Amino acid sequence: MNNITKKLLDMVSDWKGGFDGAFNIREDGECAGRQSTEQVEIRSKTGLPGLEIHVKPGAKGETVYIPACVTHGDLDDLVYNDFYIGEGADVTIVAGCGVHNEEDSEARHNGIHRFFVGKGAQVRYLEKHIGVGRGAGARVIDPVTEVELAEDAVLEMDTTQLGGVDRTRRVTKGRLAARAKLVIRERLMTDGDEQAKTDFEVELNGEDSGVDLISRSVAKGRSYQEYRSRIIGNTRCTGHSECDAIIAGEGRVSAAPELTANHGDAQLIHEAAIGKIAGEQILKLRTLGLSEEEAEERIIAGFLK
Repeated sequence: MNNITKKLLDMVSDWKGGFDGAFNIREDGECAGRQSTEQVEIRSKTGLPGLEIHVKPGAKGETVYIPACVTHGDLDDLVYNDFYIGEGADVTIVAGCGVHNEEDSEARHNGIHRFFVGKGAQVRYLEKHIGVGRGAGARVIDPVTEVELAEDAVLEMDTTQLGGVDRTRRVTKGRLAARAKLVIRERLMTDGDEQAKTDFEVELNGEDSGVDLISRSVAKGRSYQEYRSRIIGNTRCTGHSECDAIIAGEGRVSAAPELTANHGDAQLIHEAAIGKIAGEQILKLRTLGLSEEEAEERIIAGFLK
């Protein structure tokens, strides 16, 4: 691995010179290191760039690292990763992506992740995106996540992108069986002329399935964000979508949550709030000795925590 990759790994996946457990490190479209364990097998996909990750039924306490790094411009990296989580397994997956660009040409990473989660399994999915470098070329990350949850399965997603990515389109789709639960927490910040689009669509097909989508975002500079969510309740189920956004400077935000109830016992709720930081919050912090800029940054940091 080159030194840029090592720095990106530290930013997106807490790399400290190595990983404990199963891992695959992707550097500029190639494998830079891989390790399987007794409970987790990682192998190359046939016919497409990417991986198959197999977690054995009943596996407990496993952490799987699959970070991807792009270290220069004029690169369009596309990867397909499929996760097969066995029944009753309990696993954490860390899937960060970093894009570094010092050039005038675009650097892009597209990661398409599909999850097939077995009955009663529990998955925690951590995804951190970052763009760095001083080149004029765009830093682009377009993640796609598709989720199939079997009965009683639980998937918790925590996704973070707090700066440096010029354009991103974040697509997440889910289909849930009986008593399955999907929880998504998105934290997003854009600045300058950056653009970010989020698109959620979840089908609640099994009785007593449930989804909770929460997005917190900050649009600074002249940046633009779109939030779209659609929850489809096809049986007795619960669904909640919440979008809270702060506008700073000339930032713009569009939010459009959508609910479709195809069953009389589908309980679906959506919330959306967009606005600037309240003046009294800044005033209170300024009385404690902070400048206006410091006060704003403190409020934003707490909001995105």
